[in-house]
Order: sequence, then C-alpha cells, then structure tokens
Amino acid sequence: MSDNAERVGPAFSVDGMLHARNQTRQAIRAIAAMVEPGMVEEHAVEQAKQILLAQGHALSWHPTRVRFGKNTMKPMKQQSEPGVVLQKNDIFFLDIAPRVDAWEGDGGASFVVGHSEEYAKCAADAETLFHQVRAVWSKDQLSGQELYKYADQQARSMGWQLNPDLPGHRVSDFPHAAIHTGSLADFERSPLPLRWILEIHLRDPQGKFGAFFEDMLLDDQYYA
Repeated sequence: MSDNAERVGPAFSVDGMLHARNQTRQAIRAIAAMVEPGMVEEHAVEQAKQILLAQGHALSWHPTRVRFGKNTMKPMKQQSEPGVVLQKNDIFFLDIAPRVDAWEGDGGASFVVGHSEEYAKCAADAETLFHQVRAVWSKDQLSGQELYKYADQQARSMGWQLNPDLPGHRVSDFPHAAIHTGSLADFERSPLPLRWILEIHLRDPQGKFGAFFEDMLLDDQYYA
C-alpha cells in the first residue's frame, strides 16, 4: 500500500471539499425533484446536466448518471440499456460528480416513485448500510478492506447483494486520479475523513433492480 494514498493536491482545502459536497447534495435533491414517471432515462440525464450547469458547475469529472428501473442493476462502468422509461411504480438513482471550483464533488442516492415496498426497502437499505459502515469506521477505525467485508455481510443479512464493482475511491482537489487511483475496498489502513467516497450499491438477488448511495466518508456532525 502506497504511503501516498491519502496525500492531497496543492489546492486541497477542508472548506473547499465540504463546499463541493454541499453543492453535490443540493444538486441531487434538485435533479430528483424533476424526475417523473413517463420520462426516458436519457432525457433525465440531459436535464441533470442542465441543472448542474445552472448551479455554475461547468465540468463533471465523471459522467452524470441517472438510472431507471432495470438499469439500476448495472455497474457504473456498464452502459445503460437505452430507452428505459420510468414507470408509475419504479426506482431510480443518481450518481453525479460536479467539479466545484478546484474541488471534486461526488454523490449518489436512490429514489422511489409510486408504492413499491420492495423498491422502497432497497433504497432505504442502501442509505442505512452506508451509515452503518460509516459508524463502524468512526467507532472501530476499521481498514477500507474491513469496511467492505462488513458491508458485504450486512447487505446479505438485509437480503441484498453488494456490488463489488463499486468499491469506493479517493476524492480530492481535482484530479484525485493524479494522486491515487486505488479503491477504498483495497485500502489496508483506516481511511482519513475528507479523502474517500464510500459507495454502496445493493442489488436484488433475482437481478431485477438495485439501489445506490454514496457520499464522502465523514463524522456524524456532517449528517445532523
């Protein structure tokens, strides 16, 4: 494990990173509010990009993703099936990464339209598991590897499968890839705050749908 895995770039700023996170969470809420049944996924992606532009974020450091229905099962690196329409009872998630001035934002969340108990449970469980993993990180100072082992066990106990293709990653002043490209799930030490994105992607064991939640790894005070 490189000793440089948690170093930062010359523009790194605690206030800047927190500002980027806040802007990202605001954008998630704004994008989710415009999504409605009958919308085609590609149109939602374009609308999401327009919302980010309207917030003043001209750049994203990874693709803006809005995924509907069966596309919520797919790993992020896999393209969505085109033309998927959000149904009246459905699930969707967002994964956005605005570059806010010099700093990287990254966030995701899942949402449900209509009245599906299984969709609602999956979406809620993804966020709950995120906070469970964050809690053991804060309390027990587990390594990144241990955090994702715990996440996998907890996901199974909830009745879901944890997608191993979304194993968390560094975040920094742009670009973090010039600093460290390894995953959180491979990190052998307890990760520092303000350095890592914790990703939770739950999938239905029958392969029909999934739910996603990600945010910066931070202490409880930032989630009040």
